[in-house]
Formats: sequence, C-alpha cells, structure tokens
Amino acid sequence: MDDDVERAARKVRDVEQAVAQHVERSGPVTGRASSPDGAVTVIATPGGPPQQITVSAAALRMGPHGLAAEIMRVAEKAQRAASSRLHQTLERVVDPRELTELGFTREQDEDEFGWRR
Repeated sequence: MDDDVERAARKVRDVEQAVAQHVERSGPVTGRASSPDGAVTVIATPGGPPQQITVSAAALRMGPHGLAAEIMRVAEKAQRAASSRLHQTLERVVDPRELTELGFTREQDEDEFGWRR
C-alpha cells in the first residue's frame, strides 16, 4: 500500500514539475476575441477576468446596454479561446481528458470572421 501511495505522489510531483516548466517556457496563456465589426476586443486568461478591453468610438453607438452585452459576449469568447490554448499547451504533459474534466476544453480555432477552421 505504501508503495502505491509513494508511486502516486511521485507521479503527481513529476506532472506538476513538467507543467510548471512547460508554462514557464510558453509564457502566459491568453485568448483574444473581437466583435465581428472589430469595435470591441478583449484579451482574457482561462477562467479569469478580462486582462484588456478595447472599445472603438464606433462601439459607443451601441448604447450602454448593447455595449455591455457585446463586451460580455466577446469576453466569453476570449476566455474560451484562452481555455482552448491552455488545453493545447498542457496536453503535451497532462492527459487531455483530465484537462477537459477541469473545464479547459479544446475548441476548434476560428478565423477573424468567426468561421471554424
């Protein structure tokens, strides 16, 4: 029994070290998304708040409620992109099924017009 526990603990340490080294090499993982007209752009991290929100003068014509809704929509898209990038980055060192179970799903990439690649 002790051998099994020690083996599991060693595996956890090894995976933790591999993930830390991999993330250190790849740098911060972020996702970027823009509204179709480019009026709103958001950069976000996986599961975190937006890191940057850019709003053009044209976006102000949406009105406060429309602009707020568009920022939320684009921010959610940026978070999904960041989660997908995290999944792609870590699947080299962590079982992809475990990443998906943690909520970091890998989605298809979209081009700047929202078309799936």
